Amino acid sequence: MAFFDNFSKKVQDVAFVATEKAQQVAAVAGEKANAVADKAKTEYEMASERRSMDKNYRAIGEWYVSTLEGDAPEAVADIVAAIKASQEKLAAYEAAKAEAAAAKKAAEEEVTDLTAEEPVEELPEENA
Repeated sequence: MAFFDNFSKKVQDVAFVATEKAQQVAAVAGEKANAVADKAKTEYEMASERRSMDKNYRAIGEWYVSTLEGDAPEAVADIVAAIKASQEKLAAYEAAKAEAAAAKKAAEEEVTDLTAEEPVEELPEENA
């Protein structure tokens, strides 16, 4: 019986070591998961701040371009010219969009006018 008692003791020791290792692995995995979550949170906060900063830079740029009278300073003349060209394109697109909407509305009114006419008389049915 000493063999079985010794064997049982060894199995318990192995099970205890395996349990300790599993706990250690779980602890390391938990730490790594927290580290990844913290990194993701930091990256998100950084991206959010960049978007906020870009929004503020854009507001400054829009204000600056709107206050320009005459020619822009040489350092930003190309950028201002590109912005003004884009504004002109957008205005042309808006005008084309409004024109298309007006044409569509006119066409719908024409169709409505045609359907509002008196109905055509029905022909008598022939008895065969």
